[in-house]
Amino acid sequence: MRGNRIRAWGTRVIVEAFLRWVETAKAGDRARAANALGRAYLQSEMAAEERAAAEMAMTFLLDDPSPKVRLALAEAISWSPDAPRTVILSLASDQPEIACHPVTCSPLLSDADLVDLAANGSSVTRMLIAARAAISRAVAAALAEIGEEESVLCLLENEGATIAPYSLRRIAERLGQQCEIRNALLDRADLPADARHLLTQHVSVALLDLPLARATIDHGRLLRISREANEAAVVSIAGEIAPREISDLVEHLRVGGHLTPSFLMHALCSGKVEFFAGAMVNLTGCDERRVRSILATGRMHAVRALYESSGLSRDISIVFVEATLLWRAASKNLAGAMLADICGKLLEKFRAQQAHGAVQELLEMVERLQIAEQRQHARTYAQLTSLAAA
Repeated sequence: MRGNRIRAWGTRVIVEAFLRWVETAKAGDRARAANALGRAYLQSEMAAEERAAAEMAMTFLLDDPSPKVRLALAEAISWSPDAPRTVILSLASDQPEIACHPVTCSPLLSDADLVDLAANGSSVTRMLIAARAAISRAVAAALAEIGEEESVLCLLENEGATIAPYSLRRIAERLGQQCEIRNALLDRADLPADARHLLTQHVSVALLDLPLARATIDHGRLLRISREANEAAVVSIAGEIAPREISDLVEHLRVGGHLTPSFLMHALCSGKVEFFAGAMVNLTGCDERRVRSILATGRMHAVRALYESSGLSRDISIVFVEATLLWRAASKNLAGAMLADICGKLLEKFRAQQAHGAVQELLEMVERLQIAEQRQHARTYAQLTSLAAA
C-alpha cells in the first residue's frame, strides 16, 4: 500500500513538472514531447497511476495553441485501439490536418461518432470519413444524405464501403446530375433499377438544357425526343433487372407518372413481358398469376378487360390487345426482330382506320419505334458485313 502511494506521488510530481515545462517550452520541443508521450503511453509498460497521469498530460496538450503539438500527438496515437478515446474524439474534431489522422484510421471511432462528425464537420471531414478503409451502411447513409460531390464520389470508389440500395438511390436523387457521380453509380452492379431510372431522367434534363439543342431544335420536338429517349432507356433497364426488382421499379414509375400508354406500348412491343406483367399487376390490383395467365393465353375480351381495368381508354385498349396477340405469335416464332415486326404489323392493322387523338399519337410513337429499330438493324448489318469483308 505504501509503495503504491509512493508511486502515485512520484507520478504526480512528474506530471506537474511536465506541465510546468510545457508552459515555457518552444512549440517544436512541445511537439516532440507530445509525440514521445503518445508513443510511450502505447508502447511502454506503465502502472495504472502512470497511465492515468500520461492520459491527463495528453488531455492538457489538446489545448496547446500550436497545431504542431496536437498534430504530433495525433500522429503518435491515432492508429491504436489502446489510445484514450476522449483524446481521439477531441483530435477528430480538430482542424483538418490534425483530424485527418484519427478520422481516417482510428478504430476507436464508432458508427455513431462518424455520423456525428459527418453531420457537424466540414466537407473535408466528410471526405476523410469517406476514405476510411471500412465504412458501414449507417455511415455510408449519412454521407449519401449530406455529402458533397467529392466526398460521395470518394465513397462510391471506396471498395471497403458497404452501401445500401436506399443510399445509392438517395445519391442518384441528390447528385445524379453530376457526370462523374452518374458514371460511378452506373458502373455498380448493385445499383437499384429505380435509381438507374433517376439517372436517365438527369440525362434527359441535361439534354433539354444543352444550348445547341435549344437553339437548333423546336422545344416541343426536343421534349418528345427527351421523353422517348428516357422511355427507351427504362425499357432497356426493365429487360435487365432481376424479377425481385420489378415491383419496386414499377411502383417508382407509377408514382412518378411514367407508366403512360406510350411507355407501356414500348415495353410490350419490345417483349419485356415480365416488366409489362408487373405493370399490369400494379395498375389493376389483380393477382399476379391471373394477370400472367390472361396475357399469355387469355381470349381477346379478357385481355381487353384487363387493359381497361388498368385505366387505358377503350380506343387505346384495342391497340394493346392487338399488340398482345402479335407478341404471342412473335414469341412462338422466336422472331429476331420482334420489335420491328410487331410495330409494322400494328401499323398495317390500324393505318386504314383513320385513327385520331390519343390512338393516332400512340401509332405515331409505334412508327418511330419501328424506324429506330430498322435503322439499328441496318447499322448492325453494315458492321457485320464490314467485318466479314476485312
